[in-house]
Amino acid sequence: MNAQMARTNQLPAITASERANRQREVDFARGNVRHEGGILSDEIEQLNARYIAGEIDSDELTGAILASQTIQSP
Repeated sequence: MNAQMARTNQLPAITASERANRQREVDFARGNVRHEGGILSDEIEQLNARYIAGEIDSDELTGAILASQTIQSP
């Protein structure tokens, strides 16, 4: 029963097409950052990888990026 409960708390698996779309989104965003002279931190790249894999959705990705220490003002 615990295994079933754990599954309901997870996001549904994403399709290969959705994964490809997410990869394109991340690549586009990364390119924009680099065009402006920036480089994404390892923390942000790890979040991007989780998003591409379907572990988090776009709202969770955005929230985690905004909460990230790498983009906080000094």
